Amino acid sequence: MPDASPGRARYRRILRFAAWHLTVTWWYEILLPRIGLARVAERTRTDRMQVFARKFRVLAVDLGGLMIKLGQFMSSRLDVLPPEITQELEGLQDEVPPVPFDQMRALAEHELGVPLARVFAQIDEDPVAAASLGQAYRAQLAPLDAKNAGFDGVVVKIQRPGIEAIVDVDLAALRRVAQWLRRIRLVSDRADMPALVEEFATVSLEEIDYLQEGQNAERFAENFAKDDRVKVPAIVWERSTRRVLALEDVTAIKITDAPALRAAGIDPADVAKVFAEVMFDQLFVHGFFHADPHPGNLFIEPAAPGEDGHPWRLTFVDFGMMGSIPTALREGLRALIIAAASRDGRGMVQAMNGAGVLLPSADTADLERVMDKLFARFGGMGFAELRELDPREFRDFGLEFSDVVLTMPFQMPEDFLLVIRAVSLTSGVCSALDPAYNIWDSVEPYAQRLLRSQGLDMVSDLAKDALEIAQIAWRLPKRMDAVLAQAEGGTLAVTVPRLESAVARAERTVRRLLSALSFSALLIAGALVRSDDRSLGTVLMVASVVPLAHMLFGGRTRR
Repeated sequence: MPDASPGRARYRRILRFAAWHLTVTWWYEILLPRIGLARVAERTRTDRMQVFARKFRVLAVDLGGLMIKLGQFMSSRLDVLPPEITQELEGLQDEVPPVPFDQMRALAEHELGVPLARVFAQIDEDPVAAASLGQAYRAQLAPLDAKNAGFDGVVVKIQRPGIEAIVDVDLAALRRVAQWLRRIRLVSDRADMPALVEEFATVSLEEIDYLQEGQNAERFAENFAKDDRVKVPAIVWERSTRRVLALEDVTAIKITDAPALRAAGIDPADVAKVFAEVMFDQLFVHGFFHADPHPGNLFIEPAAPGEDGHPWRLTFVDFGMMGSIPTALREGLRALIIAAASRDGRGMVQAMNGAGVLLPSADTADLERVMDKLFARFGGMGFAELRELDPREFRDFGLEFSDVVLTMPFQMPEDFLLVIRAVSLTSGVCSALDPAYNIWDSVEPYAQRLLRSQGLDMVSDLAKDALEIAQIAWRLPKRMDAVLAQAEGGTLAVTVPRLESAVARAERTVRRLLSALSFSALLIAGALVRSDDRSLGTVLMVASVVPLAHMLFGGRTRR
């Protein structure tokens, strides 16, 4: 527990809030159903959720720090949290009260070692943004710095005074709550809460290190260096520290300001399409993505008159919350996209297993069934179409889906949670730009490219295997002749009985390997060709049955 009195009071307040609401949840959701009063829990659930969300909002605004971050994350979890909670927490960031400029100036001058008047020709005292961990101000670089940087307008991010101590207290409280949740079987069977808190701690500590944020921005810029649709602000490293960051001012049209976009000759629907494509590239090509793509962090800059390339650029800012996807998780996410585009419930569940979202012990039959039902009824619909459906149909399916999901032993790594956050925010921004936007329009072409790429990789692997097998088959007769010659000359040292039987088995194995290779090649080729030439693709896939039959039955011997 923190030693300082303010820190101790903050710590205890967070724990009291968590303990009370965990007790209320236990009473209504566990105890009452066990004594036959489940209807009481169901009847009061909506009101209880609204009360919880309102009280948490008050707590988060009052305390700031990681409580604001936690509330922001909860507001984006449309996939698992009911609207009674997410709607109440929307806009939580906008309620953060700013710290007076005098305090921010003192911290910045202490970090930089010189008065701000010597570093900047001018700095606005009113913050452009007041976030939970820091505040941002517009400024003009001093002439020499401006000459070296190639620009003079900058945004200066300054951390809130004492934020590191506040983060330490909040993480200590969250670790204690995670230990409580660890003892609740309903939670512990589905997730390792202490591990999730540690992953959240890692991300949070990186976010208050502005040098890390600067490195993130440069890595992001390098990934899109050849993409003229994307712009990233440059970092002024000479005027940056762990708690102060100076970066190029790239403020332009806010991405969701549709009237301003149209006035600049930019179609918001085109912006939605490009934004989704760029986010998918981050997730599935680069494996390094912006995990906080809300409208305040996205701008559209029209191209200058006479400038070549794309007519406008999508500009990202605030690289404090970034996600990295390990290779194994990236492959799992690619499989998820392909399964979703194919409306394949079983493939979706298998991809979830591959991505590490489900524990190996999970019985997935019911989950596959509801996923198939989900795709059959709602697959391919955009938000505009979904809004027109009967709410009762949503409610009935939601109850069935939640009953199944609650029995699944899910585990959500922090990287995967950041992916969900990024995709959720992307969908929200695209729908705001174009009410008729359908995210499937972006997913399906990308899935087709992934499928073709995956097929080509498989064909390449199979070709390598074919070459190795062919080399073995080519050398096998010569080796057999040599073995037989040694046997006839009496120079063969035999250590394995029944040589002829062993050689025959080897020959049959080679033939079956060749049949397996032929089957795989014909099947994959047919699947790839079928989208362009249905007849030829079908013929190839049917022809693959012949080597399959030989592979399965041709190698058997009579006894």
